[in-house]
Amino acid sequence: MTMLTIPSGPYSQFRVGCTILLKSSAASTTAWKDRLIKGANVENASYPVGTCAERVALGTAVVQGVKYGDIKAIAVATDIKEFCSPCGMCRQFMREFCEQEMPVVMHNCDGETKTMTMAEVLPSSTPSILPANQSVAPSLELWPECPPKSR
Repeated sequence: MTMLTIPSGPYSQFRVGCTILLKSSAASTTAWKDRLIKGANVENASYPVGTCAERVALGTAVVQGVKYGDIKAIAVATDIKEFCSPCGMCRQFMREFCEQEMPVVMHNCDGETKTMTMAEVLPSSTPSILPANQSVAPSLELWPECPPKSR
């Protein structure tokens, strides 16, 4: 279910994959493949400046129009024995788009899982200021047209 098959982590040698499962009502079809959004950590030569797998997947989801409340679950996988929960930055980023009761499923290299709710992963968090089902994806309708150039 997660994206550890994508080569990632060339500098840290720490591979992380993330898959978001959308609620059926949020997907374009009811097919499972259309309900999954995948991401992997992306690193570059200016290491440690990179992007975590969770934020890659969530950013992709937001650009595709996913709104607060559309996410059914998030899975995170690593190739280490310990369960690896999202970092603090990712936890708050997730909180902006995920409901408190949404499960966060952590996978280790042995195929074992540990599941926590968003509230357990980030207790006493700052809630999202977005109303339910409001998209934050850019929309041309929200941008006023540029006035015509005068001659």
